[in-house]
Amino acid sequence: MITVALLLLALVLALFRLLLGPSTADRILASDALAVTATPLIAFLGFWLGSPFYLDIALVYGALGFVGVVAMARVLEARG
Repeated sequence: MITVALLLLALVLALFRLLLGPSTADRILASDALAVTATPLIAFLGFWLGSPFYLDIALVYGALGFVGVVAMARVLEARG
């Protein structure tokens, strides 16, 4: 439960950085941090509920989070 509490704290801090970030790069990194911290939380939820379906959701969410961050970074690089 301590691990879940720390992951939730990291999720909240990344959400604050996403909303209040001074630059676009900070917001992109915060969205990546959100994806990285939400993925194990979804996997833990699947373990806790005993449903392997949540593990599939965590896998897809992690992959889409990675692809989204790469796409946002490429757009930021093209603008810069």
